[in-house]
Amino acid sequence: MDEVWQWLKLVGICLMLLMTVLKMVVLLWWRPRKIEEHFSRQGIRGPPYHFFIGNVKELVGMMLKASSQPMPFSHNILPRVLSFYHHWKKIYGATFIVWFGPTVRLTVSDPDIIREIFTSKSELYEKNEAHPLIKQLEGDGLLSLKGEKWAHHRKIISPTFHMENLKLLVPVVAQSVIEMVEKWSALIKRSKSGEIEIEVCEWFQSLTEDVITRTAFGSSYEDGKAIFGLQAQQMVLVAEAFQKVFIPGYRFLPTKRNISCWKLDRGIKKSLKKLIERRRSNCGNKMQGNGAKDLLGLLMEASNDISVDDIIEECKSFFFAGKQTTSNLLTWTAVLLAMHPQWQVQAREEVLRVCGLRDIPNKDNFVKLKTLSMILNESLRLYPPTVATIRRTKVDAELGGYMIPHGTELLIPILAVHHDKAIWGNDANEFNPARFSGGVARAAKHPIGFIPFGLGVRTCIGQNLAILQAKLALSIILQRFSFKLAPTYQHAPTVLMLLYPQYGAPVIFQPLSQI
Repeated sequence: MDEVWQWLKLVGICLMLLMTVLKMVVLLWWRPRKIEEHFSRQGIRGPPYHFFIGNVKELVGMMLKASSQPMPFSHNILPRVLSFYHHWKKIYGATFIVWFGPTVRLTVSDPDIIREIFTSKSELYEKNEAHPLIKQLEGDGLLSLKGEKWAHHRKIISPTFHMENLKLLVPVVAQSVIEMVEKWSALIKRSKSGEIEIEVCEWFQSLTEDVITRTAFGSSYEDGKAIFGLQAQQMVLVAEAFQKVFIPGYRFLPTKRNISCWKLDRGIKKSLKKLIERRRSNCGNKMQGNGAKDLLGLLMEASNDISVDDIIEECKSFFFAGKQTTSNLLTWTAVLLAMHPQWQVQAREEVLRVCGLRDIPNKDNFVKLKTLSMILNESLRLYPPTVATIRRTKVDAELGGYMIPHGTELLIPILAVHHDKAIWGNDANEFNPARFSGGVARAAKHPIGFIPFGLGVRTCIGQNLAILQAKLALSIILQRFSFKLAPTYQHAPTVLMLLYPQYGAPVIFQPLSQI
């Protein structure tokens, strides 16, 4: 009897192993082959699938090669930033499939199809699940939530970002900017040359950190400094993870990188919890001294409908997204104005005409700064903070005449859309803010040609704050300084979560009084 029992156990184990092997074969070989056949019948091809790793090896190789050295002073950055897309598009056309491990992504850059995904048929598509490390970094807030919980959180948070509320925050933002430029002026006074080289990427990051902690959380920069420092360390670890094949469950293993991520995440949550408790002890008022509503106050006011953990996740999301988006916009705009001094002169003339020599721009000035608006839009077009976004089909769907299976991920290369000559004309890779002189709607040949903050119901909730902060900062800088690229500047746009200058952005500033 014991022998029979042992034999049955052995058979059971063998069957379980066989089923596991069969599932792996189906997931890693049979299913990808069927998907390739499905798309091939519709005329959609792509680089061939390789067992388990897909196209990751080729993709990472192209990205590393493209970023191995600086590029010429050109705005044709697509071959460097999205090298895999640029390469495979030439072979397979604008719509092709690419494999991230055993996961297929359909690359879509046709604006009509993009409109279907985000607006006219948006109910058929959802935001895909982010890499676990990315979700840990950006928080499980508006950036990653879905369905009713996402809608509920957005409703609570939205009043913070209404333009009328943001205008009340102008003096707060201006205070941070003025403190920064006064530090620059002090450095210049100590300089024998009468000018100073500034690493604007670092300074603008510090500026946006300060603005976020003051405007969104009603506290000083020191309260947020620790959180931003921890998130910066997390970003480096996430960038490393991007270069490896995603293995389910690997993040739970006590590897050196995972242990570091766990410690950083605990540190961020602990710091945010202290910030919340400090705010609660100060009565938890949702209003700042100027009557403006801030993010943390609104979240705490809704604490009956939203947990402390949810508040922490939303704060993580805003700390990350708010800092990176605005600081990148400021950095690339400063670089562009340094590259194109004729536009810097035009922008300065407008600022001085509207705001005067030293007057701080007020909430009524912003609508009059049309040249500056055109420059910011052109900066967002050429150097969008997010170079691509992903959606996933919730059901089998018909898209642009193609049948897309349930669960297929759709890769929308925002950067490619923004540089498409069919949409923007032959000067698509040139800096020409005048294309926005008639407004965003008339700038391109297609209304979906400009999507730096996304499209549809999930459009970036903080875009108004980003634009307001960028306008205010640039106005004050233009009032006080002339600037040019430093000789050490190397043009090397690259992706670390968002688009940033790989070797920094050194810019030389000179006071206008000395010109």
